[in-house]
Amino acid sequence: MNSQNNNELIVSGIHLELTPSLKNFVREKAQRLFRHDERIVRVRVELECDSKEEVDTRFKAKGHIAVHGPDINATVESDECHKAVSLLIDKLDRMLAKRHDVLKIKRNHPHAVELDGVELPKAV
Repeated sequence: MNSQNNNELIVSGIHLELTPSLKNFVREKAQRLFRHDERIVRVRVELECDSKEEVDTRFKAKGHIAVHGPDINATVESDECHKAVSLLIDKLDRMLAKRHDVLKIKRNHPHAVELDGVELPKAV
């Protein structure tokens, strides 16, 4: 599934049937991530249902964002699949915002290199 900005969104289900409405729900939620940062290469969302787990942690949603630089991974658990997707997108959005702020701080406040007491080699 490709979004309008040529960003790739991959949705997969483990022990869970992906209905068209669930895929559309994930696509709509993930558009928030693509608007947040245009340098996202790929977003992969894995939805998992484990019937042997407790009711509170039955659905797991795992997200993987491939960006230029270190990738971003997150996992959430919930009692409903749609709720797990919403929690996952919120968590990934916070992680992207934090990453953006850190990069902005580094860009605006470069650290000076101090060379006190260091002898530099002479050019030949």
